[in-house]
Amino acid sequence: MIPIPRLLIVLAVALTVVYISLWFYARAGLKERLQEQWAQERPPLPEHTFVENGLRDATPHLRRKLILGVYVFPLTLVFGAALVLNSL
Repeated sequence: MIPIPRLLIVLAVALTVVYISLWFYARAGLKERLQEQWAQERPPLPEHTFVENGLRDATPHLRRKLILGVYVFPLTLVFGAALVLNSL
């Protein structure tokens, strides 16, 4: 039963690299979309304020989706598969 925790730790480290990469990629895409939206709509706010407000509003949703998609789902899948395969 010792290899399962070791596997989960190695997988968690690898998933952390994936999480950080996806975090920066998603924020860059969101920032670009917000800049394009500002250019089209021309709201009364300055561009940097509009973009900062949009990033601040979207950050909790992005974090929740990334944690579920990058950590919870794969680790649960691997842990469940390891338990099932070890019980056979």
